[in-house]
Amino acid sequence: MTGPGEVERVFKEAGAILEGHFQLASGLHSPTYWEKFRVLQYPHYTQRLCALIAHHFQPEKVQVVAGPTVGGIIIAFEVARQLGVRAIFAEREGGGRAFKRSFGVAPGERVLVVDDVLTTGSSIRDVMAEVEIHGGKVAGIGVVVNRAEGEVDFGVPFFCCHRAVILAYAPEECPLCAAGIPLLKLGSTPALP
Repeated sequence: MTGPGEVERVFKEAGAILEGHFQLASGLHSPTYWEKFRVLQYPHYTQRLCALIAHHFQPEKVQVVAGPTVGGIIIAFEVARQLGVRAIFAEREGGGRAFKRSFGVAPGERVLVVDDVLTTGSSIRDVMAEVEIHGGKVAGIGVVVNRAEGEVDFGVPFFCCHRAVILAYAPEECPLCAAGIPLLKLGSTPALP
């Protein structure tokens, strides 16, 4: 895979760029939805996308790759496989995320935090907080698609395979709602209040 156009082509081939009126996990509304699981169901696509992240962070001496549930699990596993390190994931707990199932980070361990699609960065920040609680050091952030409005600064090196500029609206300002277009909630993660 050579560049951002190639990443978008993979999503289009998999039928993963949907048009309509969608409620994102962040609670925002958008006319476009990147259904990453239509891509992640294909190991050859997942391997190619994760290779971009693994290659970018190869020099960072990563010791473990962590992602949030659910899509981040697949990304974390494949990036870790390619880097030859452990993969773990953080599950929702209370208002944040926590390492469960005997997962953990040793003090000083260098952790690459990964996710599938970045919108607001809240899932990534939750995983970063959990890494820091355990005394680990976040070595960087890698995502497949960055669809955040504007720049997101995590305070560590950041890499995305593709930057997607997509409209997103607060529900009370959504022109799709005003036009009466039915709202769809896709995915298994409930929207935040």
